[in-house]
Amino acid sequence: MNVLVFGAAGQLGKAFHALLREHKNLNVLYVTRTECDLGDPEAIARVLKQSQAKLIINAAAYTAVDKAETETESAYAVNARAPELMAKYATQHDATFLHYSTDYVFDGSKSDFYLEDDVCNPLGVYGKSKRAGEVAIQKAFEKSKLGQYAILRTSWVYGDGGNFIRTILRLAKERKELKVINDQYGVPTHANWLACISLELCLDSDSQIKTFPSGIYHAVPSGEITWYGLACQVIDSAIEAGETLKLKPEAIQPILATDYPLPAPRPQNSRMGTQKLRTVLAAKNPNDSSSYNETAQISAFPDWRKMVQKYVKDLSAK
Repeated sequence: MNVLVFGAAGQLGKAFHALLREHKNLNVLYVTRTECDLGDPEAIARVLKQSQAKLIINAAAYTAVDKAETETESAYAVNARAPELMAKYATQHDATFLHYSTDYVFDGSKSDFYLEDDVCNPLGVYGKSKRAGEVAIQKAFEKSKLGQYAILRTSWVYGDGGNFIRTILRLAKERKELKVINDQYGVPTHANWLACISLELCLDSDSQIKTFPSGIYHAVPSGEITWYGLACQVIDSAIEAGETLKLKPEAIQPILATDYPLPAPRPQNSRMGTQKLRTVLAAKNPNDSSSYNETAQISAFPDWRKMVQKYVKDLSAK
């Protein structure tokens, strides 16, 4: 079976590269930004035609949240129009389409965990462009009886590449004090975990496409934390791993988001409930509404802390 992965050089794309090599009978085409400009519809069409893919994974996105405020056209081209073209191809060729969205489609005003059908109200251009992509994909599939799709909303992704955790570790070797925002809540998501849960949704044990209910899913591990809490956990994990740091956990100062103004607004609450995805993954068939038992939930959706600890430990060992 032919598989096409856009965004191959990103954190999620690299995670798919590592996981898909373990699946037999898959012919995977990995495409980077330099190999296909997602702002160019003709380039996208050319790659899609070349791939003849039955599974299309869009791990690419315009993620420069602050730059998006002034680079609006680029943000919408990559985050909205490009996935729309991919979705239309999938509906025309009876393919499965995996697309990744963000917590930024919400304004963060809800006091509880966001559910998939909660009202979206993105605050900045990045979130608005990602939401536009979601809507375009849904409309494309609504007009066709062929293909299936999953829009996986996630948050605070880290993996093989630049991310918040690596930044904190770098600064911890350079500084003795650090200020980190403590009134924005979310869930750190390891790219490897996200790729794994995605493949579990759409591929069976023989690396063949399996049917699932098309729609939006929230895909994050268990738990919640602030950026400040995550920074403290990262430093604690690094010290446990034997790292020599100038920065100690007690020297990290919690601040309010208003004390660290940025061009683009961020949602204060990025927590997302995952019961819909848990239920579908646990079901023996797509129409089974049974949910995970407690043991299975813990196994498939572990607490974010364990993954961050291992990630930091692995980085320290390199």
